[in-house]
Amino acid sequence: MNTSPARRLRDLGLVVGELKPGARNAITDVPGVAVGHATLKGGSVNTGVTAVLPHGGNVFRDKVAATSIVFNGFGKTIGLVQVDELGAIETPILLTNTLSVGTAAEALVRYKLRRNPEIGVTTGTVNPVVGECNDSFLNDIRSLHVKASHIDEAISTATADVVQGAVGAGTGMSAYGLKGGIGSASRRLDLGQATYHLGILVLANFGRTEDLTVAGHPLGRRIAEARRAKATPDAGSIIIVLATDLPLSERQLRRVAKRTSVGLARTGSHLGHGSGDLCIAFTTANRIAHDERKAVIAWQALAETRIDPAFRAAAEATEEAVIDAMLAADPMVGRDGNRRDSLRDFLNLL
Repeated sequence: MNTSPARRLRDLGLVVGELKPGARNAITDVPGVAVGHATLKGGSVNTGVTAVLPHGGNVFRDKVAATSIVFNGFGKTIGLVQVDELGAIETPILLTNTLSVGTAAEALVRYKLRRNPEIGVTTGTVNPVVGECNDSFLNDIRSLHVKASHIDEAISTATADVVQGAVGAGTGMSAYGLKGGIGSASRRLDLGQATYHLGILVLANFGRTEDLTVAGHPLGRRIAEARRAKATPDAGSIIIVLATDLPLSERQLRRVAKRTSVGLARTGSHLGHGSGDLCIAFTTANRIAHDERKAVIAWQALAETRIDPAFRAAAEATEEAVIDAMLAADPMVGRDGNRRDSLRDFLNLL
């Protein structure tokens, strides 16, 4: 079992869609975006934190245009009400387990207070953005193992090299009845004389085995038959983070973010009742200065008739990121001896 060296879909010679990926085939193909993790792994403790930094500067002072889409609201988040109202993100985006959302939000606020002494004194407050999935099958979630130091670690270690699989927030996650975790992919967009990128990072913790589809192959049904197991419910969650340097209005960004659901559907999901499925999206092309002095500012936006490639990129990269999250994740035995096999264990069924 688990003898395949393939840790990404393209290692198997399988290609999703028709657009080419960026150089890293990760969300960090969008210039300036960085990803970091803090991982707690061993025995009954299998959890962590993942941080997505929109750019290398001070995001509170130099915000990015943003939006969110909730496909199914069975989830707990912080910060999305203001993101959708004002169309901006002003902190790193944190992902963690369900019961650590509050800890992550407080630590993120403290991180921003250290970097911006004017917050709450000469300017307003700060809006932390945190998303979650429930890792309690493999992790002792009740003991609240995630601490403020882990949030600081995830942010401070963020780089352009995205580690995938059972790492950071993905450490204890499950997907399609197998080991889930962090996955990432990207697509290159050549529009006019310029090249742009759209990248996806997923925290995959959703789906039922029977539905899993890998690059069009009904692998989940074959796995279920091999296991002779009872059908499982579609429960769990997925958080999708979409980043791009394509100049988009907030409305256009929201349209593009909706297409990530197409990628989920292609992996077999029907966005079941017990699954919290949402997308947090931002573009680094349109920035919002915290202390803007001009009464009227200029934004760039894509011509509406040229938006289809961005729709395709969002769908393709999401599909690939989900499968890569599963391929990169090793099998795990966690809380109370609960086990999740790796997708790599079943590649012979393709």
